[in-house]
Amino acid sequence: MRTGYLWVYASDVVALKPGAGDAPRILPVVDARGIPLGTALFSPASQIQLRMVSREILTAAAWMQLFENRLHTAIAHRKPLLGDDTNACRLVFSEADQLPGLVIDKYAGILVVQLLCRGLDTPEIRDACVRVLKAAFSSAKTPITIWERQDPRIRELEGLTLPSAEPLFATKAKSPSSTTLFRANGLELHFDVNAGQKTGAFLDQRQNYLAVAEWALRKGATGNALDVCTYQGGFALHLARVCKSVTGVDASNASLQVAEKNLSQNRKQLIAEVEWIEADAFQLLRDWSDAIRTQDWDVIVLDPPAFAKNKRAAESALRGYKELNLRALKMIRPGGLLVSCSCSHHVSLVDLETAVAAAAADCGRRVTLLERRGASEDHPVVFNQAESEYLKCLILQVY
Repeated sequence: MRTGYLWVYASDVVALKPGAGDAPRILPVVDARGIPLGTALFSPASQIQLRMVSREILTAAAWMQLFENRLHTAIAHRKPLLGDDTNACRLVFSEADQLPGLVIDKYAGILVVQLLCRGLDTPEIRDACVRVLKAAFSSAKTPITIWERQDPRIRELEGLTLPSAEPLFATKAKSPSSTTLFRANGLELHFDVNAGQKTGAFLDQRQNYLAVAEWALRKGATGNALDVCTYQGGFALHLARVCKSVTGVDASNASLQVAEKNLSQNRKQLIAEVEWIEADAFQLLRDWSDAIRTQDWDVIVLDPPAFAKNKRAAESALRGYKELNLRALKMIRPGGLLVSCSCSHHVSLVDLETAVAAAAADCGRRVTLLERRGASEDHPVVFNQAESEYLKCLILQVY
């Protein structure tokens, strides 16, 4: 904690004195000698019981003022990222913006708030979010709608209240928007606040989408591209601007339906023939790598969901990453590109690189590193909080 780590697990709390009545939202924290360590958000039901918000001892009023100031600052840092080509980004990224447990994403005129810890689950916090977001983005020319969306798993772990079915705020109160088209890297993409993963879409890969397409051009890997776990077509559609043929694979029919809508929306600026396949990624790659399609691909992107939800799952997750990469490596033509991603913070960059290296050794391929990448710049990393560096993206050339 003295070096800047922000979480205190329940197993590390020696004594807890929350006082009488309802559990407080913030608590002062001291070490075993009684020396103050600061103030933390308190989550009585969570394994992460304390999330530090200050090295000072704060009153409730001082914390609310600090919360609002930090929210203004986080949004001000992101505004330069928004423009004609991209009008969606993560406005607040929890610990990275000194606002533990708070995530806010912007998709054009829809803003999605996630409260991910018990200490933020208050009307005052919601009011502050609405107040700051209105000041930053709402005007007569740019109506906005602010929704709260929770992660069901986090709600259970943290003991959070159910969010309202109504928006927190809507400029057009009688007809609040829950769907929209947002722009990312010049593409128009469909968004529905009531569907999809995370807050509805993946903003953390936005700059990686561009980088992979640029590397494909630079290396002449513009023939057949395969996007495994494509979700709503992120990598696939960007590759379709430079490749002749693109195939996107996902196990979710609902995601592929959105991907098809995104394809239709952007058809005029794409040059590739695009095909969607609903299938289990492991089974499909196993079948294809053992069949006639071996070494038929110029680019293969592997962007699976988090295999390791906790430390105990890390070992089996690494076996999964190795298997996916092994199958993909068998299918890439000499000189082609492999893009290998992991969004499991329990799997480190070194772990992922080791899994890919082992896969390359097993199938007799030589792999060179073109670029190591992480999440887009609206998802900054806190050096003292390893969990914030969750997304890894390796761009590799295969021989």
